[in-house]
Amino acid sequence: MSPNIKEQILKLKKEKNAIILAHYYQRPEVQDIADAVGDSYYLSQIAQSCNETTVVFCGVKFMAESAKILSPEKNILLPVLDAGCPMADMAEPEALLNLKKQHPNAAVVAYINSTTEVKALCDVCVTSSSALKIINNIDSEEIIFLPDKNLGSYIAEQFPKKKFILWDGYCITHKKVRQENVQAIKNINKDIKVLVHPECEAEVRALADFIGSTGEIISYASKCEARDYLIVTEEGVLHELKRRNPNKNFYVPGNTMTCINMKKTTLEDVYESLLNNTYQINIEEEMRIKAYDSLMNMHKLAR
Repeated sequence: MSPNIKEQILKLKKEKNAIILAHYYQRPEVQDIADAVGDSYYLSQIAQSCNETTVVFCGVKFMAESAKILSPEKNILLPVLDAGCPMADMAEPEALLNLKKQHPNAAVVAYINSTTEVKALCDVCVTSSSALKIINNIDSEEIIFLPDKNLGSYIAEQFPKKKFILWDGYCITHKKVRQENVQAIKNINKDIKVLVHPECEAEVRALADFIGSTGEIISYASKCEARDYLIVTEEGVLHELKRRNPNKNFYVPGNTMTCINMKKTTLEDVYESLLNNTYQINIEEEMRIKAYDSLMNMHKLAR
């Protein structure tokens, strides 16, 4: 690939009437070439509202699927077809149907990090930033929450009067974080602010100065007066943090905070995707409509 790959991507993008969207966890050079960088649902909204007819979604499969659910008329491309989310794959539709039979009165709430097939069986989706507001607006006293038990347990802590049935799924990247690693850094630097994603285990969340989504972590660190921060989420977010806050110091606990799926997409993949129209996301229409309802309920209940 030539050293002018960025120019070639920009040229192709114009020719194909395309927009490039990148998640905060993508490689820095992919974030830099994108028209918008954000978390998964923000990017799906951009995909829905933009005028471009082709969307190159630099993320993982469930994100591109969410964009297609919301924008069926658009050409949604995922540059690397096997960029998946192990947590999303931990929730199986058949097992969910059985769980729903066991708890017929429960509202079924899916983290947006889930497959289309699972979204189609749920009442509402949530993001890590909208979850508390949405659960607060659900009348049901019983909630099935999937697939992330850590985010689910964090939400359940805020609603002690509701009964939560938590799926036994987790993010393999956030699960690697150890309480002792975070505590050791706190012991060395007493003033460091610890910012933790709710996908982390409860004992790690207990050490946090702030718990929030990727976007909320970036916002908190940008507004806070402190100089040093321990960022307990996927290390791709450091690129945006450093861009916004060049005079602050950002650290991650150990060398564990890398999602291999999020790092699969390269500039070459983005170029090939635009050039060859790969890989197109297609969803069977009946399935799409069912999943669409859970995403639209997310909109309504997050107000």
